[in-house]
Amino acid sequence: MSPYNDVNSHSFKRFIMTEQTAALTGFIESVKQHQVLWGLQDETGEGWVVCDSSEFEETDVMPLWSSEAAAKSHCTDEWADYNPVTITLTEFLEYWVSDLNDDGVLIGVDWEAEQECLEIDPIVLAKELVDFEKE
Repeated sequence: MSPYNDVNSHSFKRFIMTEQTAALTGFIESVKQHQVLWGLQDETGEGWVVCDSSEFEETDVMPLWSSEAAAKSHCTDEWADYNPVTITLTEFLEYWVSDLNDDGVLIGVDWEAEQECLEIDPIVLAKELVDFEKE
């Protein structure tokens, strides 16, 4: 591999990290402002959308969004029977983080189908949300 390819690869990774950092910052700012996250729940009210990680084998990701519109835009095709549902920030921090962490499930931050999206550990996301609140 030529050094040129290494530079391009490094630059691309840095670009992706910058994009992901911007996505995470925007997500956190919106969640803090509105005090809710959005997930997709099935019609029975029992199941939530969870998909396979694009980064880690045998790891699930729960997509969450910072707005109802973004969540609703994914209620198509295989998720047509799901609806956007709010999760309060307090409920997320008090209950969801621990359960998701115990189950080894990552969070897909403002998840977009067919794109490289940030998959983050729920404990890390909770820490970012709490740290942001202190600023």
